[in-house]
Amino acid sequence: MVKIIEIKNKNQWEEFIGSCWPNSFLNSWNWGTVNELDKNKVWRLGIIDDGLSEKNKKLESKNLLEVALAIKVKARRGTFLFCPYGPLLVESRITNHESRIKVYNTFFDYLKKLARRENASFVRISPLLENTEENLEIFKKAGFRNAPVHLMHPELTWLLDITPDENEIMKGMRKTTRNLIRRAGRDGVEIFQGTDIKNLEDFYRIHLETVQRHKFIPFSFKTLKNQLEVFRQDNQISIFSAKYKNKIISSAVIVFYGNQAFYHHGASSQEYSKIPSSYLLLWEAIREAKKRKKKIFNFWGIVENKSGHPWSGLSKFKKGFGGYSQEYLHCQDLVISKKYWLAWGVDKIRKIKRGY
Repeated sequence: MVKIIEIKNKNQWEEFIGSCWPNSFLNSWNWGTVNELDKNKVWRLGIIDDGLSEKNKKLESKNLLEVALAIKVKARRGTFLFCPYGPLLVESRITNHESRIKVYNTFFDYLKKLARRENASFVRISPLLENTEENLEIFKKAGFRNAPVHLMHPELTWLLDITPDENEIMKGMRKTTRNLIRRAGRDGVEIFQGTDIKNLEDFYRIHLETVQRHKFIPFSFKTLKNQLEVFRQDNQISIFSAKYKNKIISSAVIVFYGNQAFYHHGASSQEYSKIPSSYLLLWEAIREAKKRKKKIFNFWGIVENKSGHPWSGLSKFKKGFGGYSQEYLHCQDLVISKKYWLAWGVDKIRKIKRGY
């Protein structure tokens, strides 16, 4: 028998996340805290073997089979439970495929009950599972359907192995990218990093300019401030800024978590747009990730073969650094009440308007 418990110990949670691959800072204890500061209810759920828990009164991370954050989201289109990049499961602790299905279904059943108790009209999960028929079948058999949104979190990511030395990483880049990194240095672009509110204010000013240019919904300054303050307590975040002629012309928020560095937010100014500051900025972020002994630089979301897509130019920029793509399952919805269809319609219209 397996059962679900709420995990109250940060070290136990983080130790379990560290034993999973892939994982993300969206699975972290700190990401739950960020959401709590944003006034969202958060549950840190773990599945344990019931018999094992009776023998071991003191829970240890090695006793866990699966964990997931569940976040109650109140939006204008309706209230729903959201599970970002989860649930995470340690495959080696599951004896066979049938046991794996059982563990997932235990979690799904718990979410159904929790959603009804919290008056949520649906459950939405962005799985951190490879996009295969076998994995999709797990959700289909449990009653899930493809969400109408293009994504809640990236479903096609671009990853770079940064364990080779810097020269080897450079060789793996597109020639144009290498040249633009060097040119930015020759042009006098300076890169610095920090975790002060002033660094965030500089980023946010350019972020709003980027929002107007690309027509997407920005994070609020308060939310970004919460992210900065929570993750910097564990030295897991830094804001990289590119200065040219005493002006900040590009900036990026990088999260360092587990064995990865994540290109979480990026922004660039149209002023001095011909100065390739963003190339040098990301190269310095990669170099910092290597100093921190990270193995993967995660460029976050990309699109493939969609020339008219709003992200096509950004995707080309990211892929120029070398690396490979990883595709995860599409976001999944579990309908709880008829109110879901209102949210479905709103999400569908938004997707069309944004050109996704």
